[in-house]
Order: sequence, then C-alpha cells, then structure tokens
Amino acid sequence: MLIRSISGVRGITKTHLSPDVVRQYARALHQFLPEGVIMAGRDSRETGDILLEAMMSELSTLGRNVIHLGIVPTPTVQFMVDTTEAIGGIVVTASHNPAEWNGIKFIRGDSIFFHPKDCEILFEYADNDTPLKPAVERGMVFPDINAIQKQIIKTSELSCINLNRIQRRSFKVVIDAVNGAGSHALPEMLESLGCEVVRIHCDPNGLFPRGTEPLPHNLSDLSEAVLKHKADVGFAIDPDADRLAIVSEKGHPLGEEYTLVLASEGFLKETNEQNTFVVNLSSSLALEKLAEKFGCIVMRSAVGEVNVVNKMQEFDSKMGGEGNGGVILKEAHYGRDAMVGVTLVLNRLSQSSEPISSIFKNLPQFEMVKDKLELKNIDGDAALTLAETFFENASVDKTDGVKFSWNNQWIHLRKSNTEPILRIYAEAPSMEEAIVLVNKIKTEIN
Repeated sequence: MLIRSISGVRGITKTHLSPDVVRQYARALHQFLPEGVIMAGRDSRETGDILLEAMMSELSTLGRNVIHLGIVPTPTVQFMVDTTEAIGGIVVTASHNPAEWNGIKFIRGDSIFFHPKDCEILFEYADNDTPLKPAVERGMVFPDINAIQKQIIKTSELSCINLNRIQRRSFKVVIDAVNGAGSHALPEMLESLGCEVVRIHCDPNGLFPRGTEPLPHNLSDLSEAVLKHKADVGFAIDPDADRLAIVSEKGHPLGEEYTLVLASEGFLKETNEQNTFVVNLSSSLALEKLAEKFGCIVMRSAVGEVNVVNKMQEFDSKMGGEGNGGVILKEAHYGRDAMVGVTLVLNRLSQSSEPISSIFKNLPQFEMVKDKLELKNIDGDAALTLAETFFENASVDKTDGVKFSWNNQWIHLRKSNTEPILRIYAEAPSMEEAIVLVNKIKTEIN
C-alpha cells in the first residue's frame, strides 16, 4: 500500500510506487501549485532515477519548467526553493525507510513541506486524477550541478557560528553517509569548515550498508573508524541527509536526541540571545533543562517537521528541531538539515578545548527508549484510548496521540506518519525507569 501523510507519499516500488503512480502525483502537483519553476532532486536509491524522470517528464509535458538537481540532500532542495524564484519542489526519497521503498516529499514555495491541508488537497487531486491536456509548448528540464556548493557557501556564512575559529581547530572528523544523498555534500561541508575528513559509506549508490536510521546500534562502523583514526568526532546521517547523529572521540554514540541539544548549546553560547525553541512531543527533556539555564523556553508541537516549523513561525523561533537528529535553523531555511547540524555542533566544539565527550557529559542527562508495536492485529486508535486508563497523576497531552508526563519522565504513544506501527517513546533519568514505562504499555495493549 501507499502510505500518505504530512511526510508525503511512500511505498514499496515493486508493488505500489510505480512510475505511473508518480506521474499521477505529478499531475496533482501541477494542478495544486501556481505557475512557475519546480525544483527536483532525489536520494541515492536505485529506483530514484526512473521515478524522478517520470515526475519531471510529466511536469514538462504539462508545460512546467523543472530544475533538476540530481542526487542531493532533501534540505538542499528546500534551500534551493528558498533562495530562488521556484514556486515549489519535490524530492524522490523514502528518507529512513529500507531500500525497497521510495517516496515523494512535496515542498511549498516558502521552502516548507506541504502543510496538512495542502496534503489533503494534493491527495484529492491525485485520487480524482482528472485528465490533463499536454501543453502546447513543452516545458524544459534544466540541470543544476552546483546546488550543494551554493548551500555550503550559505551555511558557512551563518551569523551564529565563528567560521575562522572552527577552521583554526582543523578537526579530524569521520562521516558515515550510509551511501545516501549526503555522500558528497557532508564531506564537502566539513572540508569547507577546515576539517580533515575520513569518509565511510560515502558512495551514493543506494546500497545501504547499515540500518538507515542513525541510531546507536547502527553506528558500529563509525565508532570503530573514529577510534582507528583518532578523530575528534564522528557524524552519521540518514539516506536523505536531514537527520544527524554524533559519535564521541571515545567511539561512543551520543544518541540522536542530543544532536539538537549540542547544537542549541553552541547557538546559545555564541549569540547570547533569548530564544523560544520548538521541538516535537517526542523530543528529549534535555533541551528544556538546558534552555532553562539560559533563561529560554521550549514549546512543543505534534510530531512531523512541518508541525515544528509552523510553531517556530508562530513563536518567531530562531531554532528548533526534532529528537531524531533533526536540527532546524531559521537563518538557514525552515527544514531539518544535517549540513547545518554538523556546522553548529563543530561550532560548539570550537568554543572550548574540551573534547565532545566532556561537553556531552555536562549536558542534562536523560535516557530514552524508542519502541514500537506493529498494527497488523491492533487497532491504533483503540490502543491510544485504552492507554489513557493506564497511568495516574500524569499530565496528559492529546495533541498527537497521547503523552503522559511527570516532572522528569514521560511516555508518548502515537501512530507513525510513515509506517503501519504504533510508536512508543519514553524518557526518564535512568534507562530502567524508561523501560518500566514502555513495558507497562506493551504488556497492557498486547
């Protein structure tokens, strides 16, 4: 089946996301967007080429001009929409889904992913699939091979970093790009920051050598390489390069939850400005505790990048993100961006002589468990309703699924936007306390 959500469209390419289906969504997109040029890019999956060609061919048949960026990070497409006259963009990617999947992400003219209402209208157009006449004059497809370099220049000029200070440190960095869309972009970004770069899994062939999410259990190759090369830090990304995880100089994965926390601490130390940070309901308490030290506050949104961005705009937030390794910086563009993430983390590392392990140790410490239940034989909505009876003396938030919170711990249940599963996230000062919360849910629902 196709999974449709605020994250776009995803499906297994052999059975559900064929070129014909992609052309159907191209027709829908043409009807939805105003006149103008569309940016197009993809991740490195083997099926990406044929699917993106189908999308661009259909759009040009309808008279659209398309700028073809090739294999680039998803945030690079957002950046290009943001800094040009393009009225929207598409990315052929299934993000962290396995290699047999692919998908389409849709970008508005303001460089933000489609809002929920936008998705409703787009999907309605796709379902109706009204026949459209080819344009009298076919549109053109223009290649742009310099998009990554343009974004690197903009990122290195961010006002909240000290580029010269970073470059003077000549950090040795290992980057694991999972053979995805960031295989060239991230090493080039790091080199522009004056780093000595060691590349692993940086061949954008779409053959993912590890689990696609940059979770600790998928980073053994990176940890070994950091130790072998005596590197200052290791970075890992997902296939479309919007999520970032960190490995310390000791070879220890810090957990993707702490990417945003480290980046935010560097931002606060550099700018000395008040800020309202925005994160989703499933992100760590560590950022809230850090923000309190600097006299700042944290607001929470429903899960989903566009939900975080919308709330950032509502509160004029300069920085936000998600605990899955997603860093969003308003000055760069409104989207999760691993290139921005590595720049901000290295800026934090350059602010003192301490190694990354010591900087991490001094942050507020929490342990999180991320689990899930398959929804094959479970009704997700019924499970969420049942869960409301499990806990007492908790603050309950139903913005997105149901979240139970206490002073220093919480558990959040929600249906995934991208997979047929019920996600169960819990956080507490110790792993044991977090596991107790998760096991209570799994035992009661099963």
